[in-house]
Amino acid sequence: MTDATAPRAGLMQSAWANPILLLVLTTLIWAGHSIVGRLAVDQIGPMTLTCLRWGIALIPILLTARPALRRDWPVLRTHWRYMAAMGALGYTGFNALFYVAAHRTSALNLSIIQGAIPALVLIGARLFLGARFTALQGLGALTTMAGVVAIAAQGDLNRLAALAFNGGDVMMFIAAILYAGYTIGLRERPHVSGLSLLAGMALAAFITSVPLMIWEIAAGGFIWPTAAGYATLVYVALGPAFVSQIMFMRGVELIGPGRAGVFVNLVPAFGAIMAVVILGEPFAAYHVVALILVISGIAVAQRGSGGGRH
Repeated sequence: MTDATAPRAGLMQSAWANPILLLVLTTLIWAGHSIVGRLAVDQIGPMTLTCLRWGIALIPILLTARPALRRDWPVLRTHWRYMAAMGALGYTGFNALFYVAAHRTSALNLSIIQGAIPALVLIGARLFLGARFTALQGLGALTTMAGVVAIAAQGDLNRLAALAFNGGDVMMFIAAILYAGYTIGLRERPHVSGLSLLAGMALAAFITSVPLMIWEIAAGGFIWPTAAGYATLVYVALGPAFVSQIMFMRGVELIGPGRAGVFVNLVPAFGAIMAVVILGEPFAAYHVVALILVISGIAVAQRGSGGGRH
């Protein structure tokens, strides 16, 4: 190592050992996903984006996970049904709905509705796993869901009575339910490294997304990517699908899942700011109310969890 490269290597090592930096960068990438999803409209087809995202992301994921995969492959092969279900549910299903929803609603709404995922995880764990939660966690979940209702109503209670919801908001909420189910499913993960798990589920996501791209082409919905479409594809493949996953795993390794999970609260906040500043989307009063409810609800639920590992 030369004198010129030594400081750079030291800086990289220092960053890799800083969980706060890693987790904040992770949430920035995730928040940027909502912005990029909106920018992708009419630049690349949503199913094409879903499929090619995982096809491209698989290359660096498999290269990075190669040593772990050699060790964990027998276990992954035994649990192939689990890997297929998780990849289809949390990766293919969530992203396909996310990109279609981006055609019908704002990046601001996409960001805030994603804030409901921790509350949905809490509710799902109670319903399907019998997991108990504290009164504060229950209050936090209700508060967060109230924020989602505020988005759905768009400040008009008559919309709730008439069930006149924006289709994109409904799709995003269904996507959030799918990702909550994926998160709950991680509790039953096989005993392999995080990198091996990511590689197995990314492969499953690519395989299960191929039929969606074929359907999009057959239905006449294929859009040959523009320059912006290719840029979007590179971002989602290397950012949310790869780099952020590696950084989040490292953050969890350094401070534990309980403390690392708190940083997810930043996603709706960062996403809302980006939507207004970058896309110039209008920030209505009901957005303010919804954002306050969602972030407050997550904070209350985290406080109720005691901040421990889980």
